[in-house]
Amino acid sequence: MALFTCCFEPVEFPEFLDTFVQKCTDPSCCCGCCSALRPRYKRLVDNIFPVNSEDGLVKSNMEKLTFYSLSSPDKLDRIGEYLYQKASKDINRKRYKFVEIAMEAMDILLQACHAQTTLNLFVESFLRMVQKLLEDSNPNLQILATNSFVKFANINEDTPSYHRRYDFFISKFSSMCHGNNDNIELRDSIRLAGIKGVQGVIRKTVSDDLVENIWEKQHMEKIVPSLLFNMQSGDLTPVEDATVVTPPVLAEEVLRELVGRASFGHIRSVLKPLLTHLDRHELWVPNTFAIHTFRIVMISIQPQYSYTVVETLMQHLDNNFKSSPKTRTSLAVVLSKIIAIAAGESVGPSALDIINNLLTHLRTSVSTTTEITPEESQYQEALINALGEFANHHPDYQKIEIMLFIMNTVPDLSKKSKGDQMLQNILLKSLLKVGTQYSTTSFEKAFPASFLQPLLKMARAPHDPTRIIVMQIFQSLLDRHQNEKVLSTVSIKPYAALSQEPPSRSDIIFTHKYGANIMQALIDSMALSEKLDSLTSSYNTAALLIVEMACGETVQEFLLFILGIQQVSNTSDELSNIHKCCLQQIAIALLTLTARVTGINNLLEYAQKIIEDRKVEATHWLPPLLDSKKSNKSYNLNLPHLAIDKIALAECLQNAGMDFNRLQTGVPYALNQIDNPGHRHSWVESVSNHMQHRNSSADLTAYNADADSISSSPGVSKKALAPEYTVDAMKRYLAEPPESVKREQQEKQKQIVRAFRESDFEDLMKRTEPKHDVIQNRLNDLFNSLSIDNKTPQNATNQNEKPIYETNFPELFYY
Repeated sequence: MALFTCCFEPVEFPEFLDTFVQKCTDPSCCCGCCSALRPRYKRLVDNIFPVNSEDGLVKSNMEKLTFYSLSSPDKLDRIGEYLYQKASKDINRKRYKFVEIAMEAMDILLQACHAQTTLNLFVESFLRMVQKLLEDSNPNLQILATNSFVKFANINEDTPSYHRRYDFFISKFSSMCHGNNDNIELRDSIRLAGIKGVQGVIRKTVSDDLVENIWEKQHMEKIVPSLLFNMQSGDLTPVEDATVVTPPVLAEEVLRELVGRASFGHIRSVLKPLLTHLDRHELWVPNTFAIHTFRIVMISIQPQYSYTVVETLMQHLDNNFKSSPKTRTSLAVVLSKIIAIAAGESVGPSALDIINNLLTHLRTSVSTTTEITPEESQYQEALINALGEFANHHPDYQKIEIMLFIMNTVPDLSKKSKGDQMLQNILLKSLLKVGTQYSTTSFEKAFPASFLQPLLKMARAPHDPTRIIVMQIFQSLLDRHQNEKVLSTVSIKPYAALSQEPPSRSDIIFTHKYGANIMQALIDSMALSEKLDSLTSSYNTAALLIVEMACGETVQEFLLFILGIQQVSNTSDELSNIHKCCLQQIAIALLTLTARVTGINNLLEYAQKIIEDRKVEATHWLPPLLDSKKSNKSYNLNLPHLAIDKIALAECLQNAGMDFNRLQTGVPYALNQIDNPGHRHSWVESVSNHMQHRNSSADLTAYNADADSISSSPGVSKKALAPEYTVDAMKRYLAEPPESVKREQQEKQKQIVRAFRESDFEDLMKRTEPKHDVIQNRLNDLFNSLSIDNKTPQNATNQNEKPIYETNFPELFYY
């Protein structure tokens, strides 16, 4: 090997002068003139290094090098290459101070010349130098290189780059995030550097479509777990000193930035490694970290893409259907915590799609388990909570659609298997969860016919738990003034803190249209079981119905409902004595409540009189409800004088100046009546039912002379016409005060009632015999007279005689 080397290469003579200076670069060159003839950029680079490395970068010479670089940008690539060569030699010689000076010079040149079009050539040398430092085992060099890379990442380049690759940096920075040095302070520094490096790679690659695709699977599987690893090692509580940057805090910030920069097609690239990390490290149980992480994702993601997170988490729940109930419960809880954030952006089919997925998981849970364990029950409750949270962030009209959708998925009541019963209860609980989030303003909107009809059918279910849930659904939708807890006990005492307001016109119309159907279903529900929880839930629903809808125009319907409850207790042979007593207690409690909320003092006095009489003779007909498990006594039920009397109720309304015709002619609600939510209860039904059920002396005593001509308009009573149909009589009748008319009506009613009570049977027969024969005779006479007139010749008419129409119809021409 030669002791001396020459830097010249064999070239043609004409090129000698031009290349002489450029070729002589090696300090060991044998040419004595090489040192003096070195290129200017090399001399400038050499001059920035001090004799003693401890003195640091020579600032004045660095300014000269920077000015030269700006004035001669074509030399940037050579300057960068030369700095890289010097730093490489210093690294090999362990002269780390000079390496730091070279890296500092690189940073200054990068910041000063970032607007130059030739920066790409310098960047290649810069990245090679950063990689050289990262490959060294010295942690200080790794941190130094990372900081330089972060500075480079924050520079916005105007010219595209076609040939850069960052896969090495992604791998290296990710490995630094998992640093486990024994020195805790040094370990945190390395981890912070790694997280900063990952953040720099993300910023540099996301904004440049021509470089490495950061969203590819092999990159995300390194970046996302590295960030999560640092996040889980820290405390989730907020740090008091926000200026202190720790690896968990910085990792959370980078994750927010990564998710926020993701487009629709790249969201799943982030979520899949996230879910895999939680699975591998068993971070679902407990799920505190999982909830925290997904909240970060949902808050950081672009709002229009939030539905993708929910969909991905549901798919992951599908994949874990064989996992332990605790794991599935934790997944469902995480879903319930984040689903509300996505609800605001989910409308139409996407909202129903999420509901359908949740219901599918519920059905799967019920169908795959023969017996519901506490863990499985918690899983189902978590799914129901997720459904409720999702529905809570939708407008009311969408909540109605969701409730209709859930109702249509409930199995038919004809299916009596245990699995179907369990599924019915689970789905109804889901419906209840949505119902509790609904804010009722109008009952017509809260109970559309397509929703009310199946709900009333469910209210007659043979299973107590199903009926109780249905009653709770009714209560959540009926309770507009938070009275549900106040009315949760059957009582004849005034309820404290009872809030109410008069019903609106639409509510009154709803009561006339659907109230009968609801009350019939309530009576059927009360008659199905004597258990206290079942009876109490039915009473609570009935009490809320009365508080929300009772007024002067609807009070008769509620009184018929109360009489119907009492009638079931008196006539049903299938009920036990205790059950019958409970119905009597509910009836008197509802009567007292109706009197108080409507403000009818006569009705309240009558109810109080019954209560006082029952306190003396029949305390078992007064609340509280009797428990069949604790009471084995035999009670006397044959107490007609202590029952609520229909005639007395009508008299109370009459004395209060209110309409009482519906109460007199209507029939109390009975068991198993056919209800049709789409048809309004009309006077035709009232009369037909009255004629069918008119089989007792009580109905005879309630006879009304104008029963056949009652107006179908609710709350409007027909005025009785004067017996003489003359103009003067009509004027006199209209001028009379209404009090006198009422007194005449009352006197007439009393005479009729007295006549029916005291007259013989033959007289009653004569009074009630049909009048169609008399009408037929009149018609026959009329037709005969017309036929005789038609046979008379027109020319034979006497001019002095009265016209025929004045003879046959004189009463029509009184003036």
